[in-house]
Amino acid sequence: MIFAAGLGTRLKPLTDTTPKALVPVGGQPLLRHVIMKLKAAGFERIVVNVHHFADQIIDYLKANNHFGLDIRISDEREQLLETGGGIKKALPLFDANSPILIHNVDILSNLDLAQLPMAAPLLVVSERKTKRYLLFDDDMRLKGWTNIETGELILPPKLGGYRGLNKASSDPQPPNIGDLRKLAFSGIHVFHPSLVPLLDDWQERFPIMDFYLSACATHHIKGYEATDLRLLDVGKLDTLEQAEKFINNI
Repeated sequence: MIFAAGLGTRLKPLTDTTPKALVPVGGQPLLRHVIMKLKAAGFERIVVNVHHFADQIIDYLKANNHFGLDIRISDEREQLLETGGGIKKALPLFDANSPILIHNVDILSNLDLAQLPMAAPLLVVSERKTKRYLLFDDDMRLKGWTNIETGELILPPKLGGYRGLNKASSDPQPPNIGDLRKLAFSGIHVFHPSLVPLLDDWQERFPIMDFYLSACATHHIKGYEATDLRLLDVGKLDTLEQAEKFINNI
């Protein structure tokens, strides 16, 4: 599944007339780069969710004969459902017994998608500097999330259930997280059928990371540390300027 429904506000004014998915990099839309990467890795069915300038994306796929793939549209024109709600809505378009590789449309990387293990829920992560980190134990099991700039800390209920912790918080001290590894999320992950029953407890619209941070209290959600990962989030104008050179190098 390719997340392509976002408003692309960080790419204004380009996205005032064009969906983020069709913003060009190296002469080709971001959406095409991701589709061809998935195709090269052997994926045959792709669901693309749409909201902002949805017709442009649908027309682009038709004009390119869906790149010889089974490409289906998950239509969110009535309401943008965020990442978790987008997956929940799109589930009927997939084989109910198969895992789903999720890929943000604005992520470019050298990651070998064909090598990703898909037998369990999986978050692709790496060691790189950022403000927000996922927390993992020694077995690379997801244990929480933190923003090192604001001091926010989210842990599943089993570990204390802290949320929005910062220096001004009156909450008691959280459990020791010093032994947990801080790794940056890539925007690429595997949603596994074992998690589907948990979606019943969630509303129509929600972020998928909130879901994972809740589910990891009872389900084994693994981190996949991509070594030598080169990744660019083409979500802002300054990174867009770097993108053509980046994509030529990978």
